Amino acid sequence: MSKLLHHELEAALAAVVEDLHRSVTELTAALAAEREALVGADAAALDRAGARKQALMQQLEQLDAERVQLLKVEPSAAAQVEPRWREVLELLRSCHETNQRNGSLVNQRLAQVREALAVLSGQGGDARGLYGPGGEVRTALRSHHLASA
Repeated sequence: MSKLLHHELEAALAAVVEDLHRSVTELTAALAAEREALVGADAAALDRAGARKQALMQQLEQLDAERVQLLKVEPSAAAQVEPRWREVLELLRSCHETNQRNGSLVNQRLAQVREALAVLSGQGGDARGLYGPGGEVRTALRSHHLASA
């Protein structure tokens, strides 16, 4: 392989890793916005943050596929980008943890909604039997007093 081609591949790999770093940094911000929307119960902001998060995840997958392809062609180029790649991996770990925390918050909110539905349907605090396995509302569990109101 020529020296020029080797340098071009190294430069391309460095650019891809920089793009990965930038995208993961943006993902960090999107996850923070998602958290704020969850805490504030802001559905519109949650939709925007979710759409941004999904777009960034697709972008990250595409960039990583490019990175892998470049490393197949020029494996020795990995050493040059190793420090920045480690930063990308650390940011990704942080994003994963933040996403897990956001998911826990979603589950807490979902449990609260189910609890409220159970109270409204006359089932007290046990919402587990409110929905069938297909997600349909079990009408036998509905409060006849509320249903006739």
